[in-house]
Amino acid sequence: MIRRFIAVWMLGLCAAWMPLALHAQAIPDAVATGPEETSFERLAQRAEDLAARDDASLFAISRLRAELVVWRDRFLAESEVNAGRLATVDAQLAALGPVPEGGEDAPAVATRRAALENQRRELMAPRLLAQEAFARANGLIGEFDAQSLQRQTDQLTVRGPSPLNPTHLGAAVAAVWALIEVIGVEIGAGFGVKLLSGQLWQALPRVLVLLIVGIGLMGAGLRLVTRWRARLAERPTRWRPLTLFLLSLIQIVVPLIGLLALTEALVSLDIFGLRGGDVVDAIPVAGAFVIFGWWLSRHVFPMGAKSGYLGYDDQTRASGRRYSSAIAWVLAVVTLVGSGLRTMELSEGAEAAFEWPFLVLLGLLFWRLGRVIATKPQERADGAVSAGRTRGFIGRFCTVVAVAAPVIAAFGYTAAGIALLIPSILSVALIAVLFLLQRIVHDLTRTPENEDDFRGIYALIPVFVSFVLYLLSLPVFALIWGARVDDLTELWARFREGFALGDTRISPTDFLAFAAVFAVGYLLTRFIQSTLRKSVLPRTRLDLGGQNAIVAGFGYVGIILAAIVAITSAGIDLSNLAIVAGALSVGIGFGLQNIVSNFVSGIILLIERPVSEGDWIEVGGQMGYVRAISVRSTRIETFDRTDVIIPNADLVSGQVTNWTRGNLVGRVIVPVGVAYGTDVDKVTEILRGIAEAHPLVVMSPPPTILFQGFGADSLDFEIRAILRDVNYVLVTKSEMNHAIAKEFAAAGIEIPFAQRDIWLRNPEVLKETPAK
Repeated sequence: MIRRFIAVWMLGLCAAWMPLALHAQAIPDAVATGPEETSFERLAQRAEDLAARDDASLFAISRLRAELVVWRDRFLAESEVNAGRLATVDAQLAALGPVPEGGEDAPAVATRRAALENQRRELMAPRLLAQEAFARANGLIGEFDAQSLQRQTDQLTVRGPSPLNPTHLGAAVAAVWALIEVIGVEIGAGFGVKLLSGQLWQALPRVLVLLIVGIGLMGAGLRLVTRWRARLAERPTRWRPLTLFLLSLIQIVVPLIGLLALTEALVSLDIFGLRGGDVVDAIPVAGAFVIFGWWLSRHVFPMGAKSGYLGYDDQTRASGRRYSSAIAWVLAVVTLVGSGLRTMELSEGAEAAFEWPFLVLLGLLFWRLGRVIATKPQERADGAVSAGRTRGFIGRFCTVVAVAAPVIAAFGYTAAGIALLIPSILSVALIAVLFLLQRIVHDLTRTPENEDDFRGIYALIPVFVSFVLYLLSLPVFALIWGARVDDLTELWARFREGFALGDTRISPTDFLAFAAVFAVGYLLTRFIQSTLRKSVLPRTRLDLGGQNAIVAGFGYVGIILAAIVAITSAGIDLSNLAIVAGALSVGIGFGLQNIVSNFVSGIILLIERPVSEGDWIEVGGQMGYVRAISVRSTRIETFDRTDVIIPNADLVSGQVTNWTRGNLVGRVIVPVGVAYGTDVDKVTEILRGIAEAHPLVVMSPPPTILFQGFGADSLDFEIRAILRDVNYVLVTKSEMNHAIAKEFAAAGIEIPFAQRDIWLRNPEVLKETPAK
């Protein structure tokens, strides 16, 4: 059972990284000969008969399913035939208009309409037949997938013999010993036959060359690559993380090639029999486990002074390397022995007794590895290592699985225990690979010398790459946990199929076409906006507000046109959505009426331009400068340097004071009071001189000094003057007040302040009363 999971994993690892679309490219070569309808009918009838049987083999189901997939993909492509011709005929029918309600068409029009309708029915016939055949093939494929899934579930949930039964344990030991004896006898017999026939001496040069090459690559070649990588690790270059990772991949490839050379040397001897040949053929797979485990353990738990990405201490890293390598060696041994026992007659109990000790050993090693992973990292001065919760979760997961899998198998659920432990080990290994790739991308995109540059889109590159890596790893995880390649191809077929919307089928290619055309239109719109803003509009007489209104309006129109062109180019027919859109428009209208109101108000603001960017306005008790006008709201920056977001509907329907609309001229009013008895003419002369002396006050019309009246504590005057730039009204008022205080002090004019006299009507009650 363990060897089956290992074989499935190796196959899935290769299949997950291959484009699943290659299957669709092979469709034309797989079409059966003869009349298509008859061929598919015979195939569908066979599939229906097989689906109705409970004892159908998985091999027969798999073969029929593969043929059905070919036909289904062909029918999917044929369901869109005559699309261009149908569009032309529909346009012709639309041009003729509807049939009159009160009468009949003219004879010529009626004849033409009948001919077009008949032509349309003939064009639709192949599409309807293809859609019916597609539904039939797709349904049969679904039935086969359900049967396969049910059998996998039954295999995991059926209880078998307990591996703890001494009888089964003895049978397992006897089977292994018999395997060793059989292989020994096969080697002895084969060696004697080849030696007597002289074929051994003929193959010896080839065998020696392959042995030398294999041993050299696994020994000297691996050491050479390792030293080369160590020298490059000392060079601080920008691409060092990527270079070191690529060299580490060569550390895997070189010994694998050497292992293949050694295997070929053994095969060239031709002295192995059936079972010995199976063991020799399994050497590359077993060696791949050892080499990959060695490579991964030295990246996650590196040797030397550096603590690596996870920041473990020396003892923890040494333990991690030891347990990881031990797990790889156990998997290699199980692969070799299991391949030899594959052709031997083993009872179900003997097979469970053979697999359970390895399951216990793997569980023990996996438990220890989980404890190592959950260890907290050592503290570093740069703080580059995060304790995080991921490693703790993975560590607890390893310990739970390591205990649960052997216990489940001990109760007779050997298949379930293996299906839990082996995929868990492989999943942790895949997570470690993803972590390494993620850290390499992070090191390549980060600039420690200048952290300020690590901003914006540049900082999002690691996030995007990590997302892509996780997305690509999903098929591998699915294969590890028992999914079949057929399941993944089925998901890919459903993805390519898309979904039907009325008479229109929307597929992923339609979305890609829509995204591509819309992206081009969007970029073209932004380019024209930039050209208008920087090169064209500054040469006109339009003010800044008008220029911004034109640029914003062009942006809205360009995006809408880009969306319409993209929808048309993708072939998406939105006429089928008219009824649905009409039904939803009522509810959406009630829910989004405020948003729509603000949107329309924003368009009005851009057209009428009562308010422009840079204007000083007052609305709803808020006063400040307009900084941005969007389609929904307007942003105002107050004098306190705070941003206030005001809905556009308030600017259109409410009262707005625009202090700088049209020009910057505005009036300043400076009130001032003097004491009773002061010469009012002298006060007027001083105030007029102060107003006329200010540089921002215009002389046409001249400033006015008003004697407002007799206040409770002072004679009230006002300076009213027109300023060239009303934006400086507060500064001007402050400067005038300073000048007034200075001039009044020099002239001896008093600026009064409020005083109150208190009169007591009965002061006698305030006298002290004698103490009692």
